[in-house]
Amino acid sequence: MAESKANDIETGTVKQATVGARKLADAMPRLILEARRVASTVIHGLHGRRRAGPGENFWQYRRFVSGEPAQNVDWRRSARDDHLYVREREWEASHTVWIWPDRSPSMTFNSALAKDSKLERTLVVAFALAEVLVQGGERVGIPGLTRPSASRNVIEKMAEAILHDPSERASLPPSFAPSPLSEVVLLSDLWVPMSEVRGKITQLSATGAHGHVVQIVDPAEESFPYSGRVEFIEPEGAGSVTAGRAEAWRTDYQAIVERHRAAIRAETDLRGWSFAIHRTDRPASELLLVLHSRMGDNTQLFVASNRHATASPASAA
Repeated sequence: MAESKANDIETGTVKQATVGARKLADAMPRLILEARRVASTVIHGLHGRRRAGPGENFWQYRRFVSGEPAQNVDWRRSARDDHLYVREREWEASHTVWIWPDRSPSMTFNSALAKDSKLERTLVVAFALAEVLVQGGERVGIPGLTRPSASRNVIEKMAEAILHDPSERASLPPSFAPSPLSEVVLLSDLWVPMSEVRGKITQLSATGAHGHVVQIVDPAEESFPYSGRVEFIEPEGAGSVTAGRAEAWRTDYQAIVERHRAAIRAETDLRGWSFAIHRTDRPASELLLVLHSRMGDNTQLFVASNRHATASPASAA
């Protein structure tokens, strides 16, 4: 009997994933348009995050990528063989932004209190942030899915990679080693054990990379507006639980949420990362501005520290 129920849950989870993939494919054109709209509302007046200083030093030549501006081509180097090359400076080559949009089943939750699901909001913010960063001269990639790119059609590249990704949709990114000068943006509901969150932040920050963790939640996940007999179904195949009087659970539930968030905040503070909470009933542009501002602060800190390090030997002399 128990085995039969487990099989039913597993079958239901597979069907839910298939339906979810189809819905996402149908919604993707709308999400891309929304991301471009959000990006355009905040991009005017924002300045690129490149700075003078160590970034003036030559780093390397790399192959020209289709979609990049033609003025990036170094024609003198390209004339030596049959390929086009771009001359990269140290800052440009080193500074990449990795954006992780959580696409796990729990992200499809959408209550009557918000227009968008957590997944839809996450993708809109991820795409819009990528657009803003590329406009500012940065390179953007999705861990395990896309290589860092400064292409003007970065949104389409990200969307295509997401739609054709056959792997299991995990809440947190796969293990990878971001460079010390790169930044990592995690967009997730973070409804996973704290040990997993701590382990991932520890692993990603070990190289010295800066990071920004954003918990994206539906307003109902904070207010717990349920009463009476309610069945709560775990979207990732762990079964269900029924509350006879759901309102009696509210205080304990909210206390658990606050403890979880406090633990995440303590971990990000320890690593020098930032932590933010974004509700899906708030404008996407609000989160985009916060992220861009925090990332700009990290860039200025990096440049200041490098200038100080460069000046130290001379001062000592």
